Formats: sequence, structure tokens, C-alpha cells
Amino acid sequence: MTKIGHLEDTDIDIAIDEGEAGERRATELATRLRMVAAQDPLLAQDLVEELIVALDRAMNGTIRDHLDGPALGVADRVLRDSDQA
Repeated sequence: MTKIGHLEDTDIDIAIDEGEAGERRATELATRLRMVAAQDPLLAQDLVEELIVALDRAMNGTIRDHLDGPALGVADRVLRDSDQA
């Protein structure tokens, strides 16, 4: 990443559309979660679980419809545990 004065080149990168902007934000979130996981895996797991619960709530309980494979299994476990809490 190139530094331009006090700005980074990513600070001036403008998304073409909202979909692209959303993908960039998701990529940045994933990168930050990986950084946290490298330092504190348990904290990263807690954050991911909280994110799953929050996304399910925001999506009116339909997050499972958008997942498959291992991600669906994790979401099922997390959401089942959050319902019991």
C-alpha cells in the first residue's frame, strides 16, 4: 500500500457501485478478523459468533438460507446456543 502524504492510496479508492463497496467492506472485515485471530483466537471466535447472531437478527432469521456446508453447521450451532442463552 503506497503512502501519499498522510493518506493511503486505499483512502482515495472509490467504489464503482454499492455492491463493490459492500464487497470491499466485507474483505476488510475478514482481514481484520484474521488479524485478531492471529493474536487471540478465542476473541476472534466470539466475534464471529456475535456477528452470526447479529446478521441473523438483521436478516429476520434467514441467514441459514444463505449458507451451506461447514458455515451452515457453525451458524446452526451458534444460533441454537444463542436461543438457549
